[in-house]
Amino acid sequence: MRTLKTIAGLGAIVGAIVVGASSASAHVTVDPGTATKGAGDQVLTFRVPNEMDNANTTQVKIQLPQDHPIAAVDVLAMPGWTTKVETVHLATPIQTDDGTVTDVPSVITWTGGQIKPGEYGEFRVLALGLPDDTDSLTFKTVQSYDNNQDVAWIDATVAGQATPEHPAPVLTLTAAVAGEVASPAGGESSDDSDTLAIVGIIIGGIGLVAAVAAIALARKRTPRLT
Repeated sequence: MRTLKTIAGLGAIVGAIVVGASSASAHVTVDPGTATKGAGDQVLTFRVPNEMDNANTTQVKIQLPQDHPIAAVDVLAMPGWTTKVETVHLATPIQTDDGTVTDVPSVITWTGGQIKPGEYGEFRVLALGLPDDTDSLTFKTVQSYDNNQDVAWIDATVAGQATPEHPAPVLTLTAAVAGEVASPAGGESSDDSDTLAIVGIIIGGIGLVAAVAAIALARKRTPRLT
C-alpha cells in the first residue's frame, strides 16, 4: 500500500513538472523567425497558443514597432474574427519604392473569435515594406481571455540570459545576398524557359532523324518480288 502511494505521489510530481514545462514552452511566436532587410512583401504568421485550461482566448493585440516602422500591412481574413488596424503619424516620414510614407500601422487587434483550451490560432499579416536599418523587430503582444485575464507577451529576450516567462515575438532581419535576383512570377526565370525550349527542339530533331533512318533501313531489308 505504501509503495502504491509512493508511486502515485511521484507520478503527480512528474505530471506537474511536465505540465509546467509544456506551458513554459508554449509562447507566442512569429514565423518565419528571420527575414530580409527591406523586403517588399513578407508574410508574418503569429502563432498564439491557449495556455489556460478553463478559458478561451477572445482577443489578440499586436503592437508593431515604431522606432523602425513597417510601411504598410494587409491582414489575412479569418472566419469568426474581426480585425482592426490602427495607424500612427510619423514625425519623420520614411521613403519607400512607392514614395514617401507618413502614416504607418501601429497596432493590429483581432476580436470576436475563440481559441479554446488545447488549441492555438495563427494570425497572418502581409508586411509591405520591412525596414532596412535594424537587425530585429519586436512585436509586443497582449492575449486576452474570456475570464477577464490578460497575458502580456512583452518581455525582452537577452542573449546569454534565461528566456523570460512571457517573451515578445522577435523577427530577426538579415542583409540581402549580393547579386540575388528574384525570379519572375510563375516560379521560373525566362532563361530557364528558353533553355527548356532549346532542349525540346534538339530532342525533336534527333527523333526525326532516327525515324527517317529507321524507314530507310526497313526499305533496304524488304525483299523485292521478281
